[in-house]
Amino acid sequence: MLKMIVLVSGGGTNLQAIIDAMAAGKITNAEIAAVISNNPNAYALKRAEQAGIEGVCVSPKSFETRDAFNRALLAKIQSYGPDLIVLAGCMVVIPREMVQAYPNKIINIHPALIPSFCGTGYYGLRVHEKALERGVKLTGATVHFVDEGTDTGPIILQKAVAVKPDDTPEILQRRVMEEAEWQIMPQAINLIANGCVKVENGRVMISGGEQ
Repeated sequence: MLKMIVLVSGGGTNLQAIIDAMAAGKITNAEIAAVISNNPNAYALKRAEQAGIEGVCVSPKSFETRDAFNRALLAKIQSYGPDLIVLAGCMVVIPREMVQAYPNKIINIHPALIPSFCGTGYYGLRVHEKALERGVKLTGATVHFVDEGTDTGPIILQKAVAVKPDDTPEILQRRVMEEAEWQIMPQAINLIANGCVKVENGRVMISGGEQ
């Protein structure tokens, strides 16, 4: 049984997609040990409570330095002994120490087709604003492993979403969530949980299971 920790910062819509997928049997051989947020007011913690999952807040405001926060966050995660760490709308910069402690065991969802509209400064609504400014006809979402760069880890799954002429950043953001993020994040977790994913020479190889 794959033991997951889910890191969140806000509303937790991707967390809810994971919870719903588990309830529907679309994610098998996996459990969420805890949901950890850097934000005590994150609605994601309420979602965790409603699903009977332990919710924990580790806030950087509770520590004198960022290093102290990073150490506390890593210690809290390690206390659960997770097999996989899922970044589901987590706005905290993942420290190098955590990446090194969990190589190819941290996954993230990015609201664009990497390598487009990614990297430092590309998060939240800004991603969709820039996609519309560029006039792309397709955008989408990417699930990838986390390495020491920003959105540079091996890509697990991607799904394209059409951009419509009358889209606003907010409308496009919602469509990308509904048509891509909420589908491929649970799909990626299920593949990992069932031993279908491995990394070779910096690339993800998927065997068995549905892609």
